[in-house]
Amino acid sequence: MIKHYCGIFGVFGHKSAAELTYLGLYALQHRGQESAGIVVSDGVSIKSVRGMGLVSEVFAGDSLKGLSGRNAVGHVRYSTTGSSSIKNVQPFIVDYFGSSLVVAHNGNIVNAMHLKQSLEESGSIFQSTMDSELLVHLIAKAKGDFRQKVAQSLLKLKGAFSILIQTEKQFVAARDPQGFRPLCIGKLNDAYVVASETCALDIIHAQYVRDVEPGEVIFFDENGMHSVNPFKETKHAFCIFEMIYFSRPDSDIFGGNVSLARENLGRYLAKESPAKADIVVPIPDSGIYAGLGFSRESGIPFEMGIVRNHYVGRTFIQPEQNIRDLGVKIKLNPVKEILKGKSAVVIEDSIVRGTTSRTRIKALKDAGLKEIHMRVSCPPLKHPCFYGIDFPTEEELIASSLSVKEIAKKIGVDSLNYLSIGGMLDSMPTKGTEFCTACFTGKYPVPIKGKVEKLAFEKNY
Repeated sequence: MIKHYCGIFGVFGHKSAAELTYLGLYALQHRGQESAGIVVSDGVSIKSVRGMGLVSEVFAGDSLKGLSGRNAVGHVRYSTTGSSSIKNVQPFIVDYFGSSLVVAHNGNIVNAMHLKQSLEESGSIFQSTMDSELLVHLIAKAKGDFRQKVAQSLLKLKGAFSILIQTEKQFVAARDPQGFRPLCIGKLNDAYVVASETCALDIIHAQYVRDVEPGEVIFFDENGMHSVNPFKETKHAFCIFEMIYFSRPDSDIFGGNVSLARENLGRYLAKESPAKADIVVPIPDSGIYAGLGFSRESGIPFEMGIVRNHYVGRTFIQPEQNIRDLGVKIKLNPVKEILKGKSAVVIEDSIVRGTTSRTRIKALKDAGLKEIHMRVSCPPLKHPCFYGIDFPTEEELIASSLSVKEIAKKIGVDSLNYLSIGGMLDSMPTKGTEFCTACFTGKYPVPIKGKVEKLAFEKNY
């Protein structure tokens, strides 16, 4: 499966900032299961709780009681750049000139290695292997007041970044000019809330206000929001995989609803690649809405022929392959009574390496399916992503070296079809939205120097 990146959540101006952030991170747990952290400011000092594990594990017991303050930043993480280590848990905190600077980042900085080398040559000493730490050093070295320092520093970053920045008295939200990663603003009484997805606003009953616009930098204070956009106007490149797979179906991102987008993907898939079968069976959970769309468009009955064990984490987030393999075997269980003797259209959201799909298909055959026609609700993944999704080499992507027929044979299905790029784009609920499709087309909206900057950053630590 695909490895993901991170989720961020922040509160400005609420007496229960830490508790609200805790709930917000619960809603964003799907975006990272490796580590979690909350940093709170009371206007004078910074306090934090950070650790490895799930939100429920890191903040067990009375850990939140010491986090008093009206401003908070939270983060859940899977490592894309930087190793799996306690020193890389975010939000990242550093003390400089008698003040604290806190950064929580979702995305990936593609010019990280170049910036790191330049900063080290000028005397910077890095504490972690995170590209997120770059921003701390850039702000510390920039000229002017705090707002000028932040704007100057963000201008030097290339790639995907939705970022929250906090000091004892300051609170900032920012998004890269392409808008790769989602970031939204909500209100809870007089407090402001910023989150990766709207589902995190819902859990605390915050009212959605709007998205942070691509290239926008918002400074929050007692008088409200103050927005600047220091970037040159550029074409947007919203990550379409947020719609296909990563974001929760109850979230609204990029101006549209995720569940509606996934149902549309299934409808277009049924139009493009029909199949004769007794039932439509989705791979839970992200394939469910595409499966519903396929069923409604084709008229083939929808059946939950696979049950997911929700007490097993998303397998792609687990950092080691042997743990991911174990998760594949125990997280999904076929329902033999539904499947036995049937032919099925099995709906999958994506095929990356093919190993997970092969394991699932074998389990479905063992459960008694006589025919399996797999339909995938996105085009073949052929190219690496450098903007926050961790499949960095083409060798890992089965579709980069095998044809559709060869993949079908390798994973053991009777037929296999993918949704077209045109069908995928037409499925989006907001027509005309500019999406990044680099993982399908190889056309990168932000240039990658030799496509190695991200790997070089990791290997030099």
